[in-house]
Amino acid sequence: METRKLRKEKIGIVVSNKMEKSAVVEVERKVKHPKYGKFVKKTSRFMAHDEKNETNEGDKVLIAETRPLSKNKCWRLVEIIEKVK
Repeated sequence: METRKLRKEKIGIVVSNKMEKSAVVEVERKVKHPKYGKFVKKTSRFMAHDEKNETNEGDKVLIAETRPLSKNKCWRLVEIIEKVK
């Protein structure tokens, strides 16, 4: 029996939720500059599947990798860590 590999998980902030059952999540990471050694912030945007449309802009969420659900969407919402006030 084959074991399933662990799925990637990322924590980010919802930037847009104007679509039905989808949200755009922005994930920030710090990368060391190759020459100067200073840490630089880099952001990536992922489209995540939100089945119940429960996220709002500014929410901190946990997303996990999944099979492709559409052309741009291959992440799904696992949980809302922090709601925006």
